[in-house]
Amino acid sequence: MPATIRDVANRAGVSVATVSRLLNGTGRVGPDAAARVQAAIAALGFRPNGMGRSLKSRRSRLIGVMIPSLGNPVFADAVAGIEAEARAAGFTLLFGVSNYDAAEERRAVEALLAYRVDGMILTVAAPATSPALDSLDQAGLPHVLIYNQPAPTRAVPTVTVDNVAAGRAVALHMVALGHRRLGMITGALGGSDRAAARLAGFLDGARASGLTRPCVHEVDFEAPDPDAALTAFASGPDGLPTALFCSNDWLAIATIGALTRRGLSVPGDVSVFGFDGIALGAHLNPPLATVVQPSRAMGGIAARHLIALMSADGGRPAPGSVPGHHLLPFTLRPAGSTGPVCFTRPSPIVAPVETTGNAAKQAPAASPVADLDLSTRTS
Repeated sequence: MPATIRDVANRAGVSVATVSRLLNGTGRVGPDAAARVQAAIAALGFRPNGMGRSLKSRRSRLIGVMIPSLGNPVFADAVAGIEAEARAAGFTLLFGVSNYDAAEERRAVEALLAYRVDGMILTVAAPATSPALDSLDQAGLPHVLIYNQPAPTRAVPTVTVDNVAAGRAVALHMVALGHRRLGMITGALGGSDRAAARLAGFLDGARASGLTRPCVHEVDFEAPDPDAALTAFASGPDGLPTALFCSNDWLAIATIGALTRRGLSVPGDVSVFGFDGIALGAHLNPPLATVVQPSRAMGGIAARHLIALMSADGGRPAPGSVPGHHLLPFTLRPAGSTGPVCFTRPSPIVAPVETTGNAAKQAPAASPVADLDLSTRTS
């Protein structure tokens, strides 16, 4: 039988109330008694009953975290920051995954609410119209958004970067390298306000540089297909762009693989720029140029803000107060996947590699990313 709090009290020679005060931090316990209680806990292998403690305190000490995907390392970095702050404050995390679907977002939030979490940190597709946020508002549960853009219609704290400014910076960087035919491959814009903001900034940067509107192709979040985007670009009147901006690093890595399979070089034929700053990108050949988000720091700030909200009266900002948006700096990290445009080469319109059985009709150059599974990895 598992040891009980009474067993600990008997072994330590103190009252059950003394053990309870020490465990819950609700009152003073002398150093000698505290040492005897801790020794008894260690000897008996006692574990406090979290459910019982939560019933008495009406606090579960649980924080719900809902992210769009488990596959993209950018979310893992943020969760690491959340977990470190939560653990230091005595909280445990429960997770939900939405797969970039608004209905799944609401289902995941309702499931976490059923576990009586004390607060929630989450990323949703579109904050302004999110049914998941409606559920949290109705429940009166403290919550903080991470990665989402601030929504004027939602008084909810947000921790993010300026995605519009970042997209604009990418476009201006490409123009500075001499590129005039720009393109963007993005995840479905309806599933990510971040992707939409990056696109808006990218188009603005191209427009400010006097360029025609860049080609844009959306891919499915669940099964991104850069080959389809490249084929669509190549069949257009201007041919394949000389520089491509991808709305996240996983999509950029997949695009480099697709270009390589077509016999094109990066950046010799096409420059590729990603977004997120995942660690893997720096280890590719060529290294991936990207916009770096401080994801771990974002997670830590979101957790600290939520814990402060949960400690406040009612867990809600005071009427008329600023919700507390945190706009962190991003870093533009140029690298080997981008380079100056080559004005002497023809437009690279190359058909994708076709295979019959195990034999390829065209032998592409080896790609460092061709064999990676890049499905369901978008931010």
